[in-house]
Amino acid sequence: MILLLSVHYSRTSDLERPDLLTTIPAVPIESYRDGFGNWCNRLTAPAGEFCVSTDTVIRDAGLPDEKDTTAEQHTVERLPGEVLTFLLASRYCETDILSDFAWQQFGQEPLGWARVQAVCDFVHDRIRFGYEFSRATRTAVETMKERVGVCRDFTHLAITLCRCLNIPARYCTGYVSDIGQPPPYAPMDFAAWMEVYLGGRWWVFDPRNNDVRLGRILIAKGRDAADVPLTHSFGQHELVDFNVWIDRVDDNPIQ
Repeated sequence: MILLLSVHYSRTSDLERPDLLTTIPAVPIESYRDGFGNWCNRLTAPAGEFCVSTDTVIRDAGLPDEKDTTAEQHTVERLPGEVLTFLLASRYCETDILSDFAWQQFGQEPLGWARVQAVCDFVHDRIRFGYEFSRATRTAVETMKERVGVCRDFTHLAITLCRCLNIPARYCTGYVSDIGQPPPYAPMDFAAWMEVYLGGRWWVFDPRNNDVRLGRILIAKGRDAADVPLTHSFGQHELVDFNVWIDRVDDNPIQ
């Protein structure tokens, strides 16, 4: 198995303790960085019940995602070479099929931040969220047609539309908390969102939630979900239990 469950290197300095991968039963683990800089753990799982987990405390400023509505959109010839791969089609993002639609739908929107936000608004309003709609093989085109999905489907569709509009976009996976949100709270899960390249840097956009979120913790990023599966198995396996939690630690706990 290959597992991408460790906090991204950009946040490791915020960890109170290492978020080491542990297994029951214990097995040797080999770690390495993939081509996108993500930290990967490689192991051979024994037959029978096998549990993997990570746990840590991370310092977070508790601020919403950064925003700059004046961030400019670069013309393709002015983009750095390292971001060009995030303009191309990928496993779940069929830019060749959705290109004409993207330009018809968003071609009159102002360049830059406003155009990306228009894409997020469209995806958020068009797609109905539900865990019962989860399907590992659903692509952006299928999401457009079926109009249902989970956060990865929202993200793949928004990424594809942005790439069609010559805006580099990449897929991110990690934790998004319910801190600051009104109850009731849905069961916690890993989340997917995107980053787009505007004004010389990458910015977070979240087409599934499309609102202010606190405590967003990045695990991995790539072209789409095919690059950053949380777990990848090279043999038959069955997931029998799955738990994700993000709890706020009180700064001044009552003794």
